[in-house]
Amino acid sequence: MRARTRLAVGAAGALTTVGLLTACGAAGSSGTEAPEQAASGAGCDPVAGDELVVLDDDKKLQDTDNVIPAVNADVATPQLVAALDKVSAALDTPKLIQLNKAVDVDRKTPAVAAADFATANDLTAGIAKGPGGRIVVGAGNFSESQTLAELYKITLIEAGYQVTVQQIGSRELYEPALEKGEIQVVPEYTATMAEFLNTKENGQNAQPVSSPDLDKTVAALKIAGDRAGLVFGAPSAAQDQNAFAVTRAFADTYAVRTLSDLAEKCSGQATVLAGPPECPQRPKCQAGLVQVYDFKAGSFSSLDAGGPQTKNALKTGAASVGLVFSSDGALAAG
Repeated sequence: MRARTRLAVGAAGALTTVGLLTACGAAGSSGTEAPEQAASGAGCDPVAGDELVVLDDDKKLQDTDNVIPAVNADVATPQLVAALDKVSAALDTPKLIQLNKAVDVDRKTPAVAAADFATANDLTAGIAKGPGGRIVVGAGNFSESQTLAELYKITLIEAGYQVTVQQIGSRELYEPALEKGEIQVVPEYTATMAEFLNTKENGQNAQPVSSPDLDKTVAALKIAGDRAGLVFGAPSAAQDQNAFAVTRAFADTYAVRTLSDLAEKCSGQATVLAGPPECPQRPKCQAGLVQVYDFKAGSFSSLDAGGPQTKNALKTGAASVGLVFSSDGALAAG
């Protein structure tokens, strides 16, 4: 589904969510763990199952990464920003999951999925006309970004603009194009973009400006945007974050619904954590689980970042808990 850089670190069977959706990101190989994260106790053996559930990040390990429109300041008229904010107002995480399912599971094009969503949610109602002109909406090289760009296109056309969508690639390519005005609008993510601009200006070791508090993250993002010639619209309720998942059978067997539950009941030798190779040392992944929750897995299985390998390991009983993405279309119930 995606190929994009997250703050921390793209199957068969329905997946549903338990509570709020969360995030992760550190190195290791199958059956290994960071020495300081050695586990004691029995732990929780993996339990195979076709349905996955996402555990609630009840202590807020992850920063907020809500979808937000980014705009070149030269074209950011009140009417243009208001049209983009219509998309933000209509989106939440369950709806974003359904949009991704339409494209990644049901194989609709991003344009068709966006048009269906716009009709179902009366997206163009009440949009005021702007000054018009040509607008290029950039999109990242993953389907969610392309679908969001198509939603922006729909509202901007209603506002009187001539709009095209252009797939640019990674943030390292499209953000400079946005600053230069080569593209005028792009769908972004609050915490990820805040840290991208922060490290771009202040270096890779800059003190983080994002947090689990959305208002604080957006405030920091807008300050950085002002210096870069960028304007940000309203954040949506939809988040695309990393998340820790288990099978429904695992959750029921061990009565686990939150990451605190996982830490309390499943720290120990039998518990297998699956994720990308960089997970064990990352502060938003295994290292963060140790620091924030005192969760200590018995072993780590180096697989992929929210991809088919990790999901398959959970479903086949090779892993107890694994990294997925909170807006993955596979999370759609039914």
